[in-house]
Amino acid sequence: MRISPSTKRLVFGILGGLAVLLLLAFAVFQWKRQQLLDYALKEVKAKIERKYPVILTLGPAKFAGFKTVEIAGLGLVPTANPTDTLLTARRLQASLSVRSLFAGRPVFSDLQIITARLTPHKTATADNYGFLIKKQKPSAAPRDTTKGTNYGLLLNQALETVFDNVPGEANFKDFTVSYASLRHTAMLRLPELKIQDGDISGSLTATIDSVANQLGISGHIEPGDYALNAKIFGVGGSVQLPYVPRRFGALVSFDTVQVRLDSKDFDDDDTGGTLTVRGSLAARNFSLYHPKLAANEIEVKRGGLDFVAKLGRGTAALEKGSQITVNKIVLYPEISVRMKPSRAVSINVTSAETEANDFFASLPTGIFDEVRGTQGTGTLTYRMSGSLDMAQVDSLKFDSSLKGKNFKLTSFGEEDLNKLNTPFVQTVYNDKGDSVRTFVVGPPNPDFVPYNEVSPYLIHAITTAEDPRFFTHKGFMEKAFVKSAIQNIKEKRFARGGSTLSMQLVKNVFLTRQKTVARKIEEALIVWLLENTHLASKQRMFEVYLNIIEWGPSKYRWPSGKRGVYGVKDAALFYYGKRPSELNLAESLYLASIIPKPKYARYSFDAYGDLRRSTRYFFRLIADIMATRGLITPNDRENLPYGLSLNGPARQYMHFSARPDTTRATVAADSSQFEPLNLIDLLNTGAAAPDAGVNSNAADPEAPKAPK
Repeated sequence: MRISPSTKRLVFGILGGLAVLLLLAFAVFQWKRQQLLDYALKEVKAKIERKYPVILTLGPAKFAGFKTVEIAGLGLVPTANPTDTLLTARRLQASLSVRSLFAGRPVFSDLQIITARLTPHKTATADNYGFLIKKQKPSAAPRDTTKGTNYGLLLNQALETVFDNVPGEANFKDFTVSYASLRHTAMLRLPELKIQDGDISGSLTATIDSVANQLGISGHIEPGDYALNAKIFGVGGSVQLPYVPRRFGALVSFDTVQVRLDSKDFDDDDTGGTLTVRGSLAARNFSLYHPKLAANEIEVKRGGLDFVAKLGRGTAALEKGSQITVNKIVLYPEISVRMKPSRAVSINVTSAETEANDFFASLPTGIFDEVRGTQGTGTLTYRMSGSLDMAQVDSLKFDSSLKGKNFKLTSFGEEDLNKLNTPFVQTVYNDKGDSVRTFVVGPPNPDFVPYNEVSPYLIHAITTAEDPRFFTHKGFMEKAFVKSAIQNIKEKRFARGGSTLSMQLVKNVFLTRQKTVARKIEEALIVWLLENTHLASKQRMFEVYLNIIEWGPSKYRWPSGKRGVYGVKDAALFYYGKRPSELNLAESLYLASIIPKPKYARYSFDAYGDLRRSTRYFFRLIADIMATRGLITPNDRENLPYGLSLNGPARQYMHFSARPDTTRATVAADSSQFEPLNLIDLLNTGAAAPDAGVNSNAADPEAPKAPK
């Protein structure tokens, strides 16, 4: 079929007309959508400026594709200070639904911000970002400002500010955040950070208060539900936590932290509001170092906290349902803290029943190094509770216990705890940490004194002054610990210790002299193992104690060449020129009085060679308790002398001062030093109930009887 020329001209004419119409329509469309885009951006600008006291400046906008919009620059400054720019961006790009644009409800998505700078800062009187934090609507009910800051309100405002401003989809490229205040500086550089369908991925370099880290970020966020599940990890190394070194002098690092926020509920009440948040924190290869906590880094391979936290006005709490995981040990904490009208804390922690080997394998390194590798059978369960109101320090309550079920040790760790039953080598150190002397504790050493060759007066004087329940308790006296803690809190210093003889023995035989929290915790665990597995008898433990403790100047050199006064044989010879079995009551009381501070022994006498007032007080106090308990006879107490004959080398070291008799009374901690752990009320003499958990009515089966 042939098409005539006239038909061809008609067809081409129609097609040409359609093309012109299409081009015209497209031109109108382009003009109209650009017009609508400009209008939409003006509306965005107006909306933001209505919501916040800011000036938003947007550069020229155009369509770079059918749906892609580009904006050449952005600026955001507070209205109060138009010269103080908070945010700038060189270019923004986003997808715009054309249909929504023509419908008058423009919907932007897939936001990209390229080369942006966020510069918040704070001075002593102002900042340029406070307007972003939502102000709580005023409540008609009066609020009690005496209860302190409302932590729930502050955190709720912060969470809403962050989540409400998270875009559904975004891509930040070359984004820099710099912050400066009077105390802190921070610089965050994000080469790229993506949010797509709630999925987060990216990396950043963070320098906060001179602590620099390279971080990777991944996770998912649901802004409308206030839900987040994000992982932060080190790139090329571990992450060191900022702020902590400067504020607390500690170093905290980790390889990976998983942060999860499941929900938040804010209840606006007459206190200003209470916030409940649920979520979790988990860390891998967590490390903490502070010289007062431990000599080395405290490390946990895997740890976590599942929390149900409630924050309100002056209060914060971890509630029931929270869980702490330390490797394979699971703990269930309930903790509450109140800041006003007085600081108060209440804590209750219970562990799940844990297999013995899992328990020992899960202990953090840096705290339990001496028991590392210990193995056993059965299970272990830990419980701890306590409360303290700083307005009523005497109300302090504390209880801690480790319970074993079918527990039995099968092998020891770094330290062989069974060495107490055999001769072993002991090295003693001075206050500078220098080795003073090394000797064998046991029969191979001619200076070793067996338990039954020590004067009963000395045994009773020491136990009465240092630990009256030693032969019947299981290593701890919680009531004595609480009394010591109360005094330390009141005096804001370590004025008084609460160590039992078992704890003193463990400290001297198995641990270092370092005064750290970690050493004290490990000391408690070793004491528990010794006492609850009966590795050594009480008599043997006391025998070792008597033969290793310091009793005089470490610089003294004996004719044989040995240095210092260590052990009961040295003490009896150094002070009295006697054997330990020959010590009388007064001599024994004096030796017991100087155990807490042997270096102050030289200040025990006045210019006439008589005992000073504080030492005489100690004699009377301990002798009265010994007589009450039947450890000495009434005649011993009645005829107790208050003078001593120093017939040993000690006399040349004494400081016979002519000054008023106040020296010992003003020495730090002397008032508490001369108070035995029991303070009479723990002796079950009718004053008060004995220490909880102590077999107070049982006789001391391994203690010698009072001399006749």
